Amino acid sequence: MQNQPQNFTSTTQLPPQQHFGGHDMFDGHEALSALAGAMDKCVLFEQYIQDPELLTMSQKHRSFSNQLYNTLVDTYQSGQDPAVDTQSYKMDQSNDVVYGIEAPAQPTKPVQSPGEINDQSISGFMMDSLKSTATGFTSAALESTNPVMRRVLADSVPNLIEMAYEVFLYQNKNQYYQMPQLQIQDMQAFQQSYAPAQGVMPH
Repeated sequence: MQNQPQNFTSTTQLPPQQHFGGHDMFDGHEALSALAGAMDKCVLFEQYIQDPELLTMSQKHRSFSNQLYNTLVDTYQSGQDPAVDTQSYKMDQSNDVVYGIEAPAQPTKPVQSPGEINDQSISGFMMDSLKSTATGFTSAALESTNPVMRRVLADSVPNLIEMAYEVFLYQNKNQYYQMPQLQIQDMQAFQQSYAPAQGVMPH
């Protein structure tokens, strides 16, 4: 460290709240903005939800995201372990997926007025928000220099995935998200196109 140029600084020379690189600041800002935006959309669209089950899900997601947001803000500002650790989201849906596809009675098209917004479109908005937030968290974690921020972001991605899967299952059982399957011989052709790796790699 004696020959270190004067314009370089190591972690040990900075207080914890400055243990962030430029990517941490930019990507952390984007991750927090994406999460806040997802929560804002829940608030906006809950007034249009007709199905009590979807409303309960949206409120549960918002409540969980609220704590996650506060945990992230704490770490983003302090650079240290947050007062409240990341939690684990537990979904209410069963894992049953309905396979098959049929043409909808009416093709989907963009709405022309708020009155046309329904549970199908709202669940789609929820899915879009969760997917973009999970992508943002993953990208931010991959380039975060602060080890605590990296862990909080990385630990949060499975929760966002779980919430998105819960929305998918809700959409699937209501036929908003139909799931086609390949013919059995095509499925098996894909499944059998790989073989286990041979040998044991040295440690």
